[in-house]
Amino acid sequence: MIFDLQPTLEDELIKAVPLKAGDFEKLYLVASDPLIWAQHPNKDRYKREVFENFFKGAMESKGAFIVYDQAGGNVVGSSRYYEPNDENHSVAVGYTFIGRDFWGKGHNAALKKLMFDYAFQFVEKVILHIGATNYRSQKATEKLGAVKVGEIEVAYYGEPVKWNFEYQIDKVQWKNR
Repeated sequence: MIFDLQPTLEDELIKAVPLKAGDFEKLYLVASDPLIWAQHPNKDRYKREVFENFFKGAMESKGAFIVYDQAGGNVVGSSRYYEPNDENHSVAVGYTFIGRDFWGKGHNAALKKLMFDYAFQFVEKVILHIGATNYRSQKATEKLGAVKVGEIEVAYYGEPVKWNFEYQIDKVQWKNR
């Protein structure tokens, strides 16, 4: 599959651009809020040394974005494409976090819409891995039409293995929503 995992994606609400090493401080400013990670399997990701590892994994993935609010230019958060799979005609979308200033304002939905619309030009399925205790993200994922298809253990980059739910949304489902 020929699939640029780091295009620039934008709509009237947000702009997602490829993550660069120089983005660390401004992204960490958002990620340093412990409440963002309260339901996440890795609850201490707000700590600088833990986030440094997360950021290193994001850079090495070559599929990560920093997301900006179009109106004010503020950093909204981050997400990424990962695990492109030619045999399964799929790609995963995840590692997403959104600053609390943008919760409930449509930024996460806009980001997922941009990422899914782009991905479905190349794949038939989008996979999402959501922490088993991350109820907020599970509900947001289900609102997008994704369906829970399994339960798996996931080892985030350099972090301990955690129990996750695997969700999937198919191209046809997405186009017909």
